[in-house]
Amino acid sequence: MTDAAPQTPHETQPLDTHDDDAARNQWWDVWDQFKTHKGAVMGATFFIFVILAVYLGPFLWTIDPTYIDVRARNEGPSWLHPFGTDQLGRDMMARMMAGGQTSISVGLTAMGLALFLGTLVGVLAGYFKRIDGLLMRITDLFLALPLLPLLLVMVMLFRQPLSSSFGPETGIFILIVTAIGITSWMPTARIVRGDVLALKEREFVLAARSIGTRPGKMILRHILPNVMSPIMVSATLGIATAIITESALSFLGLGFPPDFPTWGRLLFDATDFMQQHPERVMWPGLAISLTVLSVNYMGDGLRDALDPRIRGL
Repeated sequence: MTDAAPQTPHETQPLDTHDDDAARNQWWDVWDQFKTHKGAVMGATFFIFVILAVYLGPFLWTIDPTYIDVRARNEGPSWLHPFGTDQLGRDMMARMMAGGQTSISVGLTAMGLALFLGTLVGVLAGYFKRIDGLLMRITDLFLALPLLPLLLVMVMLFRQPLSSSFGPETGIFILIVTAIGITSWMPTARIVRGDVLALKEREFVLAARSIGTRPGKMILRHILPNVMSPIMVSATLGIATAIITESALSFLGLGFPPDFPTWGRLLFDATDFMQQHPERVMWPGLAISLTVLSVNYMGDGLRDALDPRIRGL
């Protein structure tokens, strides 16, 4: 008889602690859904390009946007001036970068103020039933006011006092940001209020309330983190609204001083030379349109990516 071959014990494979099927971080799921929206990806890419161009471009294109060269006025695009020059001989490419800094800064700052006010009003109205009616009637009142006439009145009333106190540039910046911020928070307040009304009846909120969690802690730890999705979508759309509003005010001549470029001001200055030099209207107009379009596409992508039903969760 031949001896049977020795049997080796069965070797068990070690458990993989980093299994691919493990629960992934929520933000990776959001990014995966965002990537499927081609328009949102293109919009985000273009918006990042615009920000880099207007804030880092002056380090590469060192021409002073306020430098006047009368001998080179009203020139078309050339190697020395790729976007041409204006009626005073100032380089349009440098002024486009400087104007972009102002327009985007106004958009981001006004959006932040509108989000703060809208989130504050929406959370308070949704969580505290006693003041819900009052806050919503104030919101309805602001929604009923005509936006452009209200902005014009605010600019005419506070332009001179703020310019005297903070200087013409800083004073107008504060005025424009404040005017846009306090007239554009209402949609965010309504969206946040609706989400808070639904959230405060959920089990985890009721459980936290049953153990005596104070309202302030409840809002900060349980309510706000769960309403970040609509807030982020409102943020992207708020940037577009603020840029358009600032451009409209500057186009009407009620924005920043003439020697302080913004995209809207450049568009206003170029209207007198539209027939002779149409490219001077085209550059700021394209910058405003494409930037707002890219931000709107980003908002659409974020809305889809932050919706758990669309993500399939």
